[in-house]
Amino acid sequence: MELNDKGPLSGIRVIDVGTMVAGPVAATLMADFGAEVIKVEQPGKGDTLRHIGPSLGDGESLWWNVEGRNKKSITLDLRQPEGQRILKELVKSADVLVENFRPGTLERWNLAWRDLEKVNPGLVMLSVSGYGQTGPYAPRAGYDRMGLALGGVLNATGYPDRAPVKVGVAIADYQTAVLAAFGTMVALYNRDVSGGQGQQIDLSLFETVFRFTDVMVTAYDKFGHTRERTGNLHFAAAPGDHFETIDGRHIVLTVSSDRMFRRLCEAIPELIGDERFVTHANRISNIEEINQLVGAWIKSLPVPELCRILDDKGLAYSLIYSIEDIVADPQYKSRGTIATVENPRLGPLKMPAPQPRFSRTPAPVMRPAPELGFHTDEVLGELLGLSVEQIAGLRKAGTI
Repeated sequence: MELNDKGPLSGIRVIDVGTMVAGPVAATLMADFGAEVIKVEQPGKGDTLRHIGPSLGDGESLWWNVEGRNKKSITLDLRQPEGQRILKELVKSADVLVENFRPGTLERWNLAWRDLEKVNPGLVMLSVSGYGQTGPYAPRAGYDRMGLALGGVLNATGYPDRAPVKVGVAIADYQTAVLAAFGTMVALYNRDVSGGQGQQIDLSLFETVFRFTDVMVTAYDKFGHTRERTGNLHFAAAPGDHFETIDGRHIVLTVSSDRMFRRLCEAIPELIGDERFVTHANRISNIEEINQLVGAWIKSLPVPELCRILDDKGLAYSLIYSIEDIVADPQYKSRGTIATVENPRLGPLKMPAPQPRFSRTPAPVMRPAPELGFHTDEVLGELLGLSVEQIAGLRKAGTI
């Protein structure tokens, strides 16, 4: 089978048996840069993500089309012994296997790490789960919001007078996917450059979220400080808030140092000399007062003039963008941050472009997400050497 030789991960073969987001998106990140990703899906239904809206055409999920890009799709019933045997044959020539089943599922299917390691000692097996492969919570089902809850982020998100508020996107899943792809690259480097062996990577949603909580546990350990919900306020930003603009939008402005505050004072002279605002500690103690003054100044100016002043002073700010703002923004356009993928069934689809950017080995041109099982005959025939008759027999038995 010809591998994708147009990206920096050309020659890496990944078997993706995961579902939904965290595990499969890790495989998508690798596929974006040229890894050959063979997605294994349940016959008849396929990945759950194929059925989660919004949809186009004959109920085809747009979410699937974003995260199924650059992959090959085969169908294989892993609950059947023959399906398990075929997966092991595929694993023989694979570098990576990605899975995010609930711990214990692959053991029941004779596809645990101990089983696959025997087939391919060089395999890197990425196992993503809600709570990890060990510990008292390991058997629990776990999804994005559970990771945010146990990881400590939900408790710190929102306002103190109401229930915690979820993040507007599946951030725990996507954070986990990024760490998963990173961990896979570390394991491959260790195997291929440092003379190591294959190994299993055990990555959980809650631990990924917890890793992104900066000094929360350290401050609690040393001072007993607890991170509470403070709305849009932050202990490192004074002034700092999501301020309303004259046209009813909102702008993020945060000032975290005395040097930056002096620049703000050049724009708002009435702040100069006020003892309440001389130091960052003073400004934090009087956060409501300083935010009120800055907010009134922001709302008094036309947005273009406001942005010009903030740019001239070198201050960090951003208008809070809607998706309409994003697709019209010149920064997005100039960098090609939104890519267009030509889908033979649905036409052109806009989606986030691969990240990060490389100066010498950019991501290849993206290929559309495949129809369910589109590459089954190709993979089984070319990679495993099965005949047309053998493939037909597997299809008749419901194995593929």
